[in-house]
Amino acid sequence: QVQLVESGGGLVQPGGSLRLSCTASGSIFSIYHMKWYRQDPGKQRELIATITRTDSTNYSDSVKGRFTIFRDNAKNTGYLQMNSLKPEDTATYYCYALVVDPHGRYLEIWGQGTLVTVSS
Repeated sequence: QVQLVESGGGLVQPGGSLRLSCTASGSIFSIYHMKWYRQDPGKQRELIATITRTDSTNYSDSVKGRFTIFRDNAKNTGYLQMNSLKPEDTATYYCYALVVDPHGRYLEIWGQGTLVTVSS
């Protein structure tokens, strides 16, 4: 069974930094693209960053210039480096990956979510 495990959330002061990690495990042939979403209670899940299999990246306006998405294919791990954090970045962050298993099947998988709280 393929799964994504996230880590790196926590409490940080405004202006601080955090790095989230998302590691895929199980029977994986390759990872196509990875995305990071975030969600506040009572709000829709927001797509904030995408990295494709060719390492092309895209960001929402709300995080552009402050967050960086990158990946280590050898480790089947994606990262979200978050700098200059603001209180409005407080949310549960979820990673998503489109992976290919050894049988050529495409699987959409989600991480369990990790809470980021930006507060003084």
